[in-house]
Amino acid sequence: MNQEKEQQEHRRADFASKKGEVVLRKHEYDGIQEFDQKLPNWWLLTFYGAIVFYLIYWFVYYQAGLIKTDQQAVTEIMAEIQEKRADALEKTLDSLSDKILVHEWATDASIVAEGEALYMKQCFACHGPNLDAPNKLGLSLVDGEWKYGDKPKEIFKLINEGSPADSKGMAPTGAKMVPWGGTYSPKQIAQLVAFIISKNPKDFAKF
Repeated sequence: MNQEKEQQEHRRADFASKKGEVVLRKHEYDGIQEFDQKLPNWWLLTFYGAIVFYLIYWFVYYQAGLIKTDQQAVTEIMAEIQEKRADALEKTLDSLSDKILVHEWATDASIVAEGEALYMKQCFACHGPNLDAPNKLGLSLVDGEWKYGDKPKEIFKLINEGSPADSKGMAPTGAKMVPWGGTYSPKQIAQLVAFIISKNPKDFAKF
């Protein structure tokens, strides 16, 4: 009875037209009726303002190109990082030579220790803790055979750039060494080379 009385008290209309007015909408579905009242102005301003903001932002971001996309921002940052890495590599290579790596870096205990720490962190899984590659996942680094060059700077290049493109990789999986230049700095790679040299003094005595 109360519901019927309440319904009778409200005007039937499609929508409320005045502030504070509550109407009973004309449409009815499956016995369900719906009330309507005018939304407050602050809510309407927020709603329409959001629509206007979206349209402006959409035009500025997607059409006018006045705001960098996330992809553009990331691409620029990556390019900047690569440029800095290239500059650092060039400076490191300019200051290094086979002789310096053998007689200065590989004889400096602190440098060798840094190189050993890097080796034990990343390289021992394939080349073994004693550099002899017992699991055959990588090449032995203490057998006197240097498949891709026996010069210190050639070893540096191999670590920095990874296995050559024409390399068949390690049998039977064909696994290749990744380019660690994307992970470690030129200085760190030089420290790693110094550690390898320190474990093979006879092989590099000629330098």
